[in-house]
Amino acid sequence: MPDPTAAPTESQSPDATSHQPLALAIDVHRPALSISESVARRLISGESMRWSDLGQDGGVVRVRRGGGAIRAAAGNPDVLAIGSASDLRPIVQPVRVGGVDPLRAPARYPLTTTASHPVGEVTTLTIVGDIMLGRGVGDTHADDPAAPLRPFAARLRSADLTVGNLESTLAEDGSPQQPGDDSFAADPAVVPGLAAAGFDLLSLANNHTGDYGPAALRQTLRRLDRSPIRTVGAGVDATAAWRPVVIERGGVRIGFVAFNAIGETPRATARRFGAAEVRMAPRTGPLSRSDLRRLTDTIRQLGQRTDVVIALPHWGDQYTNVPVPDQRRVGAAMIDAGADLVVGGHPHWVQGVQLHQGRLVAHSLGNFVFDMDFSQETEEGVVLEAVLWGSEVMSARFVPYVIGGGFAPRTAAGPRADATLDRLWSASDPPLRR
Repeated sequence: MPDPTAAPTESQSPDATSHQPLALAIDVHRPALSISESVARRLISGESMRWSDLGQDGGVVRVRRGGGAIRAAAGNPDVLAIGSASDLRPIVQPVRVGGVDPLRAPARYPLTTTASHPVGEVTTLTIVGDIMLGRGVGDTHADDPAAPLRPFAARLRSADLTVGNLESTLAEDGSPQQPGDDSFAADPAVVPGLAAAGFDLLSLANNHTGDYGPAALRQTLRRLDRSPIRTVGAGVDATAAWRPVVIERGGVRIGFVAFNAIGETPRATARRFGAAEVRMAPRTGPLSRSDLRRLTDTIRQLGQRTDVVIALPHWGDQYTNVPVPDQRRVGAAMIDAGADLVVGGHPHWVQGVQLHQGRLVAHSLGNFVFDMDFSQETEEGVVLEAVLWGSEVMSARFVPYVIGGGFAPRTAAGPRADATLDRLWSASDPPLRR
């Protein structure tokens, strides 16, 4: 996987030409690979090399070219694929040549090949998991509510578009709705901090948006509406809660839809504040065909006016790396309806990645900021860093982190990072399963 301590390369969009990067790609389970231009040219020329020559474990590098090269490298750590960058997909990871990623900065990449079409507009997208800035997090940072976001802020801001799930209200104007201390409300002062950290969009489709009742939810929506941050998945009624958000970057229109499948937050209706909801196992099921139809119809209609569609479900079982069957069913249905990427939350652990029609369903990225300091799994997660070329999702990096002192996430390396990724890949489908 890519080096979790390295900041993403600034995205660039070159002028249309008849050339594009000649990319090298390897299995996603290998460590990030960066080689010199001279070594890359030796590989391209057919010179036999060993993985140790590239600074990694393994025997002979098995170079593959042509239409099947990418699939040959996916799930096979012995293979290095060579081909047009436009052939790359998230089932492999690109090799940096001369320190340059062919997908993130194609104009600066040193190796080119002829192509029938130019490189698409490059858009970098970062998505994080559950953000909870109340309870123990808020108590710890009463004088500086946005402090837990700062260690990651530079990385989040570097993306063209950054998205997260805000798992709390921003008001306590009402009675707590959850048992014990499980009603979450963050200080409204976190809003400027979330914007400063780079968040462009927050999903409110989760089981804690309604923790203090309708008045608090209404105030939460107003406070975010007055900020630069867009919201999706909750609203004054069902029409507002189901309304997608479209954000444009460099002429590329990216649409988002979000829903809650856990309950607790009221289901938005024609006359009631709440969240968009899909009733499904394990918490609100059995799977409602009418809810699923509303979801897939929303995705189809959104796809007609956008270039990329991203779905943000709040679903699944807590404290497990394995998605329940309904997550797989609904994830596949969203892809069939036209979603290009599905990224879920709620389980508080990382969960496996499903591949359907060549598109990713990341079932859970884990906690991003949370006060669940009772286990290793609840104090770790992954950030999804994707690269789009026009309407295509070209790559997806899962960057591991650990929630440490002050409940702040920080990028992880070494055995701890490996352990997080092992949990992710072991629960994934082929060719991503390890």
